[in-house]
Amino acid sequence: MGSITRALPLLLLLLCAHGAAAQHYLRLRPSPSEHLPVPDLREDPDPEHDPREQDLSEKTLRKKLGSHFDSNFMSIHLPTQLNASAPPDLPRLPMPADLKKLNLTETPYGRRVKVGKKARRKFLQWLWMYTHCPVLYTWKDLGARFWPRYIKEGNCFSERSCSFPEGMSCKPVKSVTKTFLRWYCQGFLRQKYCTWIPVQYPIISECKCSC
Repeated sequence: MGSITRALPLLLLLLCAHGAAAQHYLRLRPSPSEHLPVPDLREDPDPEHDPREQDLSEKTLRKKLGSHFDSNFMSIHLPTQLNASAPPDLPRLPMPADLKKLNLTETPYGRRVKVGKKARRKFLQWLWMYTHCPVLYTWKDLGARFWPRYIKEGNCFSERSCSFPEGMSCKPVKSVTKTFLRWYCQGFLRQKYCTWIPVQYPIISECKCSC
């Protein structure tokens, strides 16, 4: 999981205190973690910490985000298709080389089994389909304090075990980060300063069958 850890940069830590009762709101999410996808954010419910209408100018925010705006993974408005992808019938990635080289004619006990080319091809295709771990994407609402508000988040297929016999499951092995804008306020009561700051959000990009 080291690749995921490296892909999750340390984000800013909120240092402004709003009293002991609000201590669990003192972090800008997501925090560094090996657990992906990122859990739902816990926000201070006070509407005073929300951006106002004049703070949501699309032209201004697009300019501030610049080249980090990625329409493939972020959306300003609620996407019409919330489920971005479904489990594919066939893996989209090429079959791994070690699976292609799998010797089906020899057994651990030294006996040889005769397997025709057609049968071998069909078995390897079935095995690849069975053990393949696709990334499924769905749109997630990050809330009014993120811009763009909607992110296409990756999840590992988890409806069944990916091993034969069963026991292993699909887990994330790689992630990519996308830069969003986060509405951040500091100060006390109404005398506070709020602005948009860039934060990085990790998204699962590859899953693998593992223990």
